[in-house]
Amino acid sequence: MRTAIYARFSSDKQSETSLTDQVNLCQSRAMREGWQLVATHTDTALSGSTQVAHRPGGKALLADMLAGRFDVLLLEGLDRLARDQVEQESVVRRMEHRGIRIIGLADGYDSQHQGRKVMRGVRGLINELYLDDLRHKTQRGMHGQVDRGYIAGGKSYGYDIVKDETGSRYVINEEQAHWVRWIFQRAANGHPYRHIVYELNAKGVPAPRGDSWAVSALYGNPLKGAGVVNNQLYAGTYVWNRSQWIKDPDTGKRQRVDRPRHEWRVVEVPELRIVDQQTWDRVRARIDAGRGPDGRKQSLRPRSAILSGVLHCPHCGGPLSSQGHSRYGCTRGHDRGPTVCPGFTVGRKRLDRRMLSVVRDEMLTDEMAQLWRQLVIEGAQQATPAALESLQARRDSLQQQLANLIEAIAQVGISAAIEQRIRQAERELRTLDHEIAQANVNPLQNVDLHREFLALKMDFEKALMTSPIEARRAVKDILGVVKLEVREAELWAHIETGPALQIAVGAEVCSVGCGGRI
Repeated sequence: MRTAIYARFSSDKQSETSLTDQVNLCQSRAMREGWQLVATHTDTALSGSTQVAHRPGGKALLADMLAGRFDVLLLEGLDRLARDQVEQESVVRRMEHRGIRIIGLADGYDSQHQGRKVMRGVRGLINELYLDDLRHKTQRGMHGQVDRGYIAGGKSYGYDIVKDETGSRYVINEEQAHWVRWIFQRAANGHPYRHIVYELNAKGVPAPRGDSWAVSALYGNPLKGAGVVNNQLYAGTYVWNRSQWIKDPDTGKRQRVDRPRHEWRVVEVPELRIVDQQTWDRVRARIDAGRGPDGRKQSLRPRSAILSGVLHCPHCGGPLSSQGHSRYGCTRGHDRGPTVCPGFTVGRKRLDRRMLSVVRDEMLTDEMAQLWRQLVIEGAQQATPAALESLQARRDSLQQQLANLIEAIAQVGISAAIEQRIRQAERELRTLDHEIAQANVNPLQNVDLHREFLALKMDFEKALMTSPIEARRAVKDILGVVKLEVREAELWAHIETGPALQIAVGAEVCSVGCGGRI
């Protein structure tokens, strides 16, 4: 019998010796049974709540399973495979469907036993309850550390973390604290946050993450307490348990979720104060000005710049957004200053008129309408019963080819060739679905679509005025990424094909970039 071993250890009081012990235990069983060991897959310092396909060793194990390279899987226990009950059941069923025998040496699980489903359900429930219990105990321990005067969070700019035998504490980093006071003094005196960022970058002051400063790092989000000027620790108040990380059951990725305010832990730590109370109050008054009881700004002007996010800076390649009522400007240069990007602005009115004329006069043309009409007629002619039957047969054939690999998707990675084949087949299947759907559409409906296209051409200006958000989305789909270039005293725009244009005209027409003088 061809045998594979899978072992995993997490970071909860385990070590790599645990991994070795698991492998040795499984190897001993294989030797006693006289089974041929063909593969050993391991994962280091990964939680059992992580999906198997998202672990390096787990991914390789699934690849071997789909390729039919082993007949028996040896584990220390089912909890090594997964601690999530749904994930465990999914993987085990996939293996048993392929005739693979699963043996857990420590928990006694054997997929050939008659009561395997009951045992698997019980073990899965126990494993999942272990995670809940571990999470509860970890949270309780962190609360206890805070009560004892230690910290339960991560790094904070302006402080170093010093560890001892029982916990970690913050200690003021005098070099960073100097810049914290400098920032608050500038903010208290009414300096624009953007100008403060410019000065920090010009002085070469390292940002909290080591790169250049940005307005988001400085101002952050007042509602969530994010950003330097919102960090209450500088005023001698330690706030913990603001948020929690919850794993998305669909993607397996962790997401940060805010906790309700009554769950926050607030501890006074006057020894960690960096900013005096008067300066702190002046900055808070500036931040809170114009906010309602819920802490949100009362008047937010809607963004109406039609080309925001479409245009890109000729100097640094960053996106351009609306700056004021009349200009577009580079976001990177605006937020980070001239040390990151020399900055670039251009008048909105003239640029909008020129770029929208490209859409209206060069893309929504009579020739384009005629091409659309031709495609409608050809589609109606091709939608015969025989053609539809041929498309359906090819679709059924593709689905049969994908049946044995559909569980792997593309990321399990059996091999590069198989992954490429999966992607190719899925693309062809989507194309066939679209063609079948179009073939089933009444030709009169296609004529209506053609009329709608002409109406769009006639009412384009009206759409821009009445529905700016929808119009901005449509323009972005049509134009794609527009890279600006300065040529002496002229500004040129290089238009790359957008998704909507690719669908309407075809890649062979859109692959040619066009330059327009503005």
